[in-house]
Amino acid sequence: MKRFGEIDDPRRRVLIQALAAGLFSLAGDAVAQIFGAAPRKLPAGQSFYRVSGRVLVNNQEATLQTPVRGGDTLETASNAEAAFIVAEDAFMLRGGSRMVIESPPSGLTSSLRLVTGKLLSVFGKGRPTRIATATATIGIRGTGVYTESDPEQTYFCTCYGVADVAASNDPQSRETVAARHHDKPLYILAKEAPGRNVREAPFINHTDQELMLIETLVGRAPPFVFPLDDYSAPRREY
Repeated sequence: MKRFGEIDDPRRRVLIQALAAGLFSLAGDAVAQIFGAAPRKLPAGQSFYRVSGRVLVNNQEATLQTPVRGGDTLETASNAEAAFIVAEDAFMLRGGSRMVIESPPSGLTSSLRLVTGKLLSVFGKGRPTRIATATATIGIRGTGVYTESDPEQTYFCTCYGVADVAASNDPQSRETVAARHHDKPLYILAKEAPGRNVREAPFINHTDQELMLIETLVGRAPPFVFPLDDYSAPRREY
């Protein structure tokens, strides 16, 4: 896993610099050049904000017109990335990832499984949601989170909100994190001694600006305040 700041996608580096320098009102043109459209709340019926590279939904190549619903499986090639929404939730799925969205008939996200890869997510308030990986089960409520999953370990950052984190194969390894701003990232491991499979981790591979972008897709903003902030979407309250 790369540490925070080691950004290997030049397009992502330009995006973050543009957003950090001017936020959305000043950086819209730069962001539009990278993503194809300025950040905004997506209209009803549209799921994807960005499809870059080869992105599959249920084994079919995705376009900006492809819907994403509960029960769908999404996959990205190694150099691909997708930003999309499902109901009140928004996601940025990085390259080399596979995720399954599990949902009740209403279409609201109730749980998702990150089989492998990297996922930035923001979830609407008031609905418990579960994230499962190869080594962890995580219960969240109205939260922004970043997850990396492989067979040996999970990296999980509660960017803001509350998360109940547990190692899948070790009921003694569990922790509840209440975070306001990336307060306690964790590694959730698979093969340590009982009670030792949840450990503190560094802050890596995601940014406040990317959280701001995907919150915008569902008409919200993160709860923390940016320098020179003139962004007027409703903020979360915790």
